[in-house]
Amino acid sequence: MSATHLVPRQPTVTPAAYDAATLAVLAAMEEAAEQHLDAIRPHNTKRGYANDWALWEEFHDWLGERTGHRIASTNVTKGTLVGFVVWLDTIKIAAPNSIDRRITGVTVTARNEHGVEVPKAATVAARQALKPLKNDPERQARGRGKAAAVTPEQLRQMNAAVADGLTGLRDRALWLMAFAIAGRSAEVAALRADTIVHVSQGLEVHVPAVKGRPPRDVVVHYGKNPDTCPVRAWLTWHAATGIATGPAFLPITVHGRLGDRTLSPEAVREIIARNAERAGLSVRLTGHSMRAGFITTSRRAGKREEKIRAQSGHADNSPAFWGYIREADKWTDAASEDIGL
Repeated sequence: MSATHLVPRQPTVTPAAYDAATLAVLAAMEEAAEQHLDAIRPHNTKRGYANDWALWEEFHDWLGERTGHRIASTNVTKGTLVGFVVWLDTIKIAAPNSIDRRITGVTVTARNEHGVEVPKAATVAARQALKPLKNDPERQARGRGKAAAVTPEQLRQMNAAVADGLTGLRDRALWLMAFAIAGRSAEVAALRADTIVHVSQGLEVHVPAVKGRPPRDVVVHYGKNPDTCPVRAWLTWHAATGIATGPAFLPITVHGRLGDRTLSPEAVREIIARNAERAGLSVRLTGHSMRAGFITTSRRAGKREEKIRAQSGHADNSPAFWGYIREADKWTDAASEDIGL
């Protein structure tokens, strides 16, 4: 006979329902516990959770653009959380460990800030979706380097593979404008048609303030190659749509008609990445690739640092800007050149 059979079986007892006074004490203890945990949580962790929730909001904006209905961000379900994992992997090109951390940030913020208890089945499913990504060496290597800087040759490849119709006209105008103004994705999304002025030399473009960065006014010259000329691409898109005011670039429905919503920064990044993939480029381009590409290309063409910086809106002492300049200059008057070897 096993030891368990020596223990008398206890009768099943159903716990009594809590009275109102007990429930009030327990609720107060729960609230006090959350306040205590929040107080001892490191500042960097809090900031990380805030960033995670901002990405969660961006995911819902992206989803709303595609479904025509934006659901509340507090709908943290198995479907939305797994969709978030796929979006972070395929659209944001996030590393698996970063995605894992984002799942935690969203669930903690949903509970602590919005009073939403995320079902365990949702987090289990999200991490099941994440598991094969963690076994992929290429995905694990993500986030360990700078965005690839696009080249004029790659822009021509993208032009050759661009889609037909209104979508193709918009996409080409968008990525060439992003390149020509050295624009951040948020800046490209915020451009307005009425502040892009056609003049004899090209375009005068007002780049609006985004995320606390100051606005700037830049000029975009006609290009020598019609396939990569941002001025011609913009004028063609503008003529096809007749947009006079409001957002410079709009979504296009599955039926090929203009939408009435402003493109999100994520949509700008997706358009660039999708067209680079369509063209079969050997590197994956992101929204930042256009900005980096302009700086390196302009520098290799001999343009002065202050002119390039005025176009890109970088601060005088920006490490990122000077990193691009060093990359562009590394073969100019190289130390190993013509030294008698």
